[in-house]
Parts: sequence; C-alpha cells; structure tokens
Amino acid sequence: MDNSNEPIYDARKLGIPKMLILGIQHMFAMFGATILVPILVAGYFSAACGEPITSGLTVAVTLFCAGVGTLIFHVCSKFEVPAFLGSSFAFLGGFYTVANLNTGMYAGMSANDKVAYACGGIVIAGLLYLVVAIIFKFVGVNRVMRFLPPVVTGPIIICIGLSLAPSAISNASTNWLLAVVALAVIIIFNIWGKGMFKIIPILMGVLISYGFALILNACGVTNPDGSAIIDFTSVAAANWVGIPKFQLCKFDVTAILVMAPIAIATMMEHVGDMSAISATVGKNFIEEPGLHRTIMGDGLATAFAGLIGGPANTTYGENTGVLELSKVYDPRVIRIAAVFAIVLSFIPKFSAIISTMPTAIIGGVSFMLYGMISAIGVRNVVENKVDLTKSRNLIIAGVIFVCGLGFSNGLTFTIGGTSITLTALAVAAIAGILLNAILPGNDYMFGKNPEGDRSRGVYVSNSDEEEK
Repeated sequence: MDNSNEPIYDARKLGIPKMLILGIQHMFAMFGATILVPILVAGYFSAACGEPITSGLTVAVTLFCAGVGTLIFHVCSKFEVPAFLGSSFAFLGGFYTVANLNTGMYAGMSANDKVAYACGGIVIAGLLYLVVAIIFKFVGVNRVMRFLPPVVTGPIIICIGLSLAPSAISNASTNWLLAVVALAVIIIFNIWGKGMFKIIPILMGVLISYGFALILNACGVTNPDGSAIIDFTSVAAANWVGIPKFQLCKFDVTAILVMAPIAIATMMEHVGDMSAISATVGKNFIEEPGLHRTIMGDGLATAFAGLIGGPANTTYGENTGVLELSKVYDPRVIRIAAVFAIVLSFIPKFSAIISTMPTAIIGGVSFMLYGMISAIGVRNVVENKVDLTKSRNLIIAGVIFVCGLGFSNGLTFTIGGTSITLTALAVAAIAGILLNAILPGNDYMFGKNPEGDRSRGVYVSNSDEEEK
C-alpha cells in the first residue's frame, strides 16, 4: 500500500479507501482458517448424532464472534495491539470428543444440545484466562511460565493434532480426488506462494478445490458412493439478510473437563502470538499494555463466543503475517476487518454457500491442518531447545504422549453420585503439569529464548519473515 519500507503506525494518513482495503485484506487472511472450524465441527456432530447443527457454531455465528471478540480484545489491550482474533484450532479435539460422548445424559442427546454443553466448556476455558491474567499481573510472567514449559506444552499440542487424524482420513475418503487437490493447492501456495497468497494457503486451497468440485459437479461426476458432490438446495432457500442463529450455552462438569484444559495450549498460543506481534511491530506488547491485559482480552472474547454458541477465539498468526507483509501496524485497520466480519455474519446466503463445501475438501484441508498442529508442537520443543537427554524431560513427554493418545475413551469416575469424564487431553495436561512441578531440574525461563517463545502458536500461517 506504500512505496517505502518504512512502517506505518497511523494508517489515517493513507486515507479511508486504502484503510478499508487493508481491512479487507486482514479479513481474508483470517477467513479461510476461521470458517473452517465451524465446518469441521459441524461434520463431527453430524457424523456422531446423525443430524446437522441448526443453531450455534455455524459460519455466521463464528464470523460474528470473531469480529466482536476482536473488538473486545482491543478494548482490553487499550487499543494498542494490532491483533485479530479468529477461531481456535486447539479446541477441535474437544469438540470431537463431546460430539462422540454417548453415555449418561449424553446418550441420545441432539447435536444442538451437545454443542451447547461444549460451548459451556469454552466459557469456563475463557474464564480461566482471567484467572491467569490476574496471576500474571501480581505474580509475574516468569514464575507462572515455569509451570508451563515447552516440555509440557509441546507434547500436548502434538497430541491435539494426532488425536484428530482419524477424522481427516474419514472425511477425505468420501472423495480422494477432491481431498488430494485441496491438499496439493495448500502445499503449493504455502511453499511457492508469493506475497499475500503465501499467507492464505488454506483459503486458496478451499477456493480452488471448491472450484474444481463445481466443474466436476457440472459435468455430472458424483462421489464414489453415488451422491452428488455439491448440493445447492440450502443456498436457494437462504435469505440475503438475517440474524445469525445464536444459541445460549449449557454447563455440565464432563463437558467442562473436556474443553477447559485445552486453555493451557491456547494460552501458550497467545503468548507466542504476542511475542511474534511485538517482534514484527517493534513494540514490546508483553510489557505494555501488558500480557495480563492481552490475555484478559483473549479470555473475555472466548467466554463471550462460548456464551452465544460460538467457537473459542484466539489471536491469529495469519494476521501477523499480513502485518509483516504490509508494514501497516495501525490497530485501526484490524478493527475495520472486525467490522467487516460482523457485517458478513448477517448474510445467510453467504453462510449457505459455505455449508455446501464437500466433505472431501474438508478432509484434504484437515490432512494439512491436523498434521501441522502436531508439527508445531514438535517445533515448540525443538526451537525452545528442550533437552531430551535429561530423564525428567523424557519422563514428562512420554507420560503426556501415553495419556494423550492412550485414554481413547477418557477416564471416568464418580463423585457424589455424579459421573465425571476426564478426556485424554485433560489427563495428559494434568499429568504433565504435575510431573513438571514435582520432578527436579526445571530450568526453563520465559524470555531467555525469544525465538523459541514465538513458536508456541497452534495455527497454520506463513510469512516472508520465515525466508529471511
């Protein structure tokens, strides 16, 4: 947008038209990944319950929550941090688990009700952010982060991705041709893409593979099972303007214990993003406005989203890439993108078109997405130079892996006549944190390795900075 390489901290000097274009660019950067979350979650609940989600966790609700959540974050961070909040991938494993709960009160429960309980867990996860924000404020970042070193958070993130692998295979198998096309496009743009296209590989993978699906559908090609590749019935029936179908959350201990522990991974994601944004913009946002303020904003945005039936929010690495690309660091541009997302959420026709996305394309995207989540966990361990020759670190990582992947049905117990289930990820997180606190030799200090601290986000992004 500007011919010089000098960073722009006040975009108003560019004029309103250019600011609007920059805002649209930020919206598209988060778009592909953000709308992918409700699409994936809808698939989980549809497969498990035999019926679609009709309210809550729709594309429209998700876009609304992303826009409003971003504005909440900016208020809490004193309008200083140029960060966009979109849907968190880290909670996909939790949604998948809740969708497949079939004992006790969850036996025979409708998809919408299960979604409501899952969102109740997200509200509690968001409130945990507030507790941590208070602790950061009065205790200090370094003391808190000693309990959440990379030897704990890295393996947990790895487990999140690997636990979802069967879902990617199941979706892709409905039409392997479409799945392979989606995967190939993402890889091509992620590796060889230039400029803005390099930052939005997921969006390009979805758009191009969907276009290919349209061509196949027009030529009369069907899925291997004989079903139509794309069904436009819902699009014709959708209105152009309408209110997103919000749904108030519900609370249950089992669902809370499924979703809330995931906040450990997403808080680390937040810390990594704040480190990355600070390095990109050239301002230390961890000190001012302070990590406690940014975590509070992230938590309130997540709690708000869960309250009205939306997915958890998180700061987005994709938009950090856009900051690096454009050199425009004005938070006002991010808030413009948030407003665009809110406006788009009130167009049902658009949401209906998104809902026609073939399952196979989702599977192809998931191949990359779930694998990269696990790979990010590995990177978290490597870039923070975790010494796996130490017995304590091997023990912690090993126990987390066995718990996270071994307790496929969770751990169920009864307290006061109430049946409570801890998911595999919850068991893994608890075990890892306790072992790290008990075993001697914890020498991790946050801030000692800034590059390692920046590698802690559970997102898929790319930027020119990686090539420097």
